[in-house]
Amino acid sequence: MSFRRPRIGVVRFPGSNRDQDAMRAVELAGGEAVPIWHESEDLLGVTGLFIPGGFSYGDYLRAGAMAAHSPVMRAVRRHAQAGGPVLGVCNGFQILLEAGLLPGAMLPNRSLRFVHKEVFLRVERDDTPLLSQLRRGEVVQLPIAHKEGNWFAPAEVLEEVERRGLVALRYCTAEGAVAEEANPNGALHGVAALTNPEGNVLGMMPHPECRVDPLLGEPAGLPFLRALVEAS
Repeated sequence: MSFRRPRIGVVRFPGSNRDQDAMRAVELAGGEAVPIWHESEDLLGVTGLFIPGGFSYGDYLRAGAMAAHSPVMRAVRRHAQAGGPVLGVCNGFQILLEAGLLPGAMLPNRSLRFVHKEVFLRVERDDTPLLSQLRRGEVVQLPIAHKEGNWFAPAEVLEEVERRGLVALRYCTAEGAVAEEANPNGALHGVAALTNPEGNVLGMMPHPECRVDPLLGEPAGLPFLRALVEAS
């Protein structure tokens, strides 16, 4: 009896630089990684999508702004609206915001500098498919690498996000306290990751694909990838 692994599409744009890491992470999590080029609306029969980090289209205009209007994003939107799982990491999160699949926008980091460091994250949800391998209140450590990670939303949008419980991860101390000193970029309410109301779209600034191999340290990113594979 043969077992077919879930096929996870890794969307590639000009300027993507984490696509190979994303594909390897999908394979380590038990999925079959399928590269999908930005000019195509054919998702090649995949059942889940991973939009990786990098600098799509050179981050011209705003990070993710041009990628959000590429042909592949029309297919990504249809996939998401049909309930298909979508994980966007770093630039992928920025693209999901620009495409309107998640609320709010990204501003430059409050330091106006590129930030590359390890951060602690408190898990705020564990009741959606893409967070099913985590536990609410758990603290995980992952790396970030971005210049535009300062999540912002108008007061009414922020209120709606909190009311509906759309925050998936918040920057925190090692003990799990959400504090200003633990916030690396100035994001409102320490937001590091968001989910859509249906729970099938997850955008996050930290890079789980960089922490899936025990040779590189605690594989704290593997639960995110396993959840994507299992949901697909």
